[in-house]
Amino acid sequence: MKIGTKILILFLTLNLLSSKGTAQEADTIKTTTEFDFSKVIKFRETKIKGQIINDYDSIFSPSQRKELSDIIYDYNIQTSRQIVVVSIDSIKPYTDIQKYAGDLMNYWGVGDAEKNNGLTIVMCNPCRQIGIATGTGTELILTDKICKEVIENTIIPEFKNGEFFNGIKNGVTELIEKWK
Repeated sequence: MKIGTKILILFLTLNLLSSKGTAQEADTIKTTTEFDFSKVIKFRETKIKGQIINDYDSIFSPSQRKELSDIIYDYNIQTSRQIVVVSIDSIKPYTDIQKYAGDLMNYWGVGDAEKNNGLTIVMCNPCRQIGIATGTGTELILTDKICKEVIENTIIPEFKNGEFFNGIKNGVTELIEKWK
């Protein structure tokens, strides 16, 4: 065998071995299920009538966002309880929207820290999921059962008709009534 052929075979063999090693290294990378909420813009305090409707999936019109913001803002001023509504297009890397809503609520610090009186509604239209997370103070009145009933009996029927704004508005209004 000629020396040129031997060098070519040696080169190809080394190239093949180095490719195999790279593929093995890629398989050992650990994936994480935690989401970096710092990449999501934090809502501003409702005291300055800030963004308590975080419509990242562009579900609502500007007038609908204002109407919903006014309802929630007025309730916050009367009671010091905070409600935040979030629409998103994906909950990845999460699979449970309820867990996502709870983690987002805790990260943002929705509600008064001492009273733990926050409530966060997260909806993902492409995922066809909605979740309501409550602070421990809120959960004394708005139990998981009540929140689930509001989702199933008030919000989802409107969603099925394509009325996302009416579903959220009616749901928020019902939750406020039960929270008094």
